[in-house]
Amino acid sequence: MIPIFRLGYAVFLSKEIEKMVDYYTNVLGCVLVERDVDGTAYLSNGFEHHHIVIRPDQHSYLKGIGWQVNQTMSLQDVQQILKNEGIASSLEHDVQPGISEQLTLKDPDGNSIYLYHHMAFTSPGYSNIGIIPNKLGHIALAVKDVAKNVDFYHRILGFYKTDKAFDLANFLTCNDEHHTLNIIQAEKSFMHHIAFQLRNPAHQYDSSDILARHHIPTIWGPSRHTAGHNIASYHFDPDEHVIELYTDMDKYIPELNIMEPRPWHKDTPQRPKKWTSFEYWETQFSDILPTVENRKEDRPSIRVPL
Repeated sequence: MIPIFRLGYAVFLSKEIEKMVDYYTNVLGCVLVERDVDGTAYLSNGFEHHHIVIRPDQHSYLKGIGWQVNQTMSLQDVQQILKNEGIASSLEHDVQPGISEQLTLKDPDGNSIYLYHHMAFTSPGYSNIGIIPNKLGHIALAVKDVAKNVDFYHRILGFYKTDKAFDLANFLTCNDEHHTLNIIQAEKSFMHHIAFQLRNPAHQYDSSDILARHHIPTIWGPSRHTAGHNIASYHFDPDEHVIELYTDMDKYIPELNIMEPRPWHKDTPQRPKKWTSFEYWETQFSDILPTVENRKEDRPSIRVPL
């Protein structure tokens, strides 16, 4: 089992890179740390060099996800585990700023995965404008083969399984957050949404005001989810990726296979379960959130949040 313990960064390709950089700096509140000669932007949401990478391209979609690995296992040993499972990977050096060594591979649906030990620190990583989330919290992937992907992330990469919703969404975590990854059954592969953690409900209200000042509508929420019990709202970035802003997510205790006690848990103790609804307050998902047109092979965006 590979000791992944943290969601590190997301890499996007973008047709509208300047609009995306403007959104991430002036709306979301990240800091633009560095730009390559080709225009690639590295943005930080904390003390590390980057949490969002945006590269110019003729298409717009999520290219890959960086996951941080505990130093108790070398990347060479990780590579051997992958090789034993028949999974190809390449050990790369100095291929991006801030990371001297990383292991690159693909998940069963072809999403790039970057495993690394260290990322250089930067200052300042926290902005003084925009929403300014606490951190990059989780990513939801729509995939064509849920069983194969859940097995890959659980059995090989070491993620814990927490909740399920219907036969659609599968929640997994690599630490004590209820989920750092959500795997969703779909006919095509794409990023369903990317989520940033806010400080508290007041920060959630403030974020909606900031979005409104930038003429960015909220497409769903705020409301409280069932799986994870987080308060969440959703909007689009300039490339029409779904962005979730959330707070109050459950903490998972893997040793006990329960969530920490919370006032709104109907089940005590709250154990991982299969939910038959997506939200707790009986707010209805809107039917005006259609799937957008495919933009690159099987990598479209979608407008319906989970």
